[in-house]
Amino acid sequence: MDIRHLSPTYAVSPQIAEEDIAAIVQAGFTTIICNRPDEEIPPSHHASIIQAAAVDSGLAFVIIPVTHHGLNMDMIAEQKEALDASSGPTLAYCASGTRSSIVWALGQASDMSADEILTATANAGYDLAGMRPQLNALAKD
Repeated sequence: MDIRHLSPTYAVSPQIAEEDIAAIVQAGFTTIICNRPDEEIPPSHHASIIQAAAVDSGLAFVIIPVTHHGLNMDMIAEQKEALDASSGPTLAYCASGTRSSIVWALGQASDMSADEILTATANAGYDLAGMRPQLNALAKD
């Protein structure tokens, strides 16, 4: 499992599996957000399978499937609401962690500067520099 922290309360990861849940709990996460649509993965990794294991282990689990072409402001708001509602650190996952980083970045644009967001994502290995215009536009709204 490749967990990368973007902030003290938010981290991203590539696809997780049922057997990763114990390590996620041990790492101190209280919420998992699935940003990966089931259509991309085999049934053994569908959100409902991971959710059952997570809930059995006492974790909150939120499903917000994101595609690059389908990302919208409702998804960004839903992700931010899930983070705000979490009782502790949140782990979001998708195929590589990029989509989960993008959704977080867009959701933070009104609270953090573009420089802070892009530094956090770059430090985690995600180059989102091309999003600077969107981040700046959201900061002005």
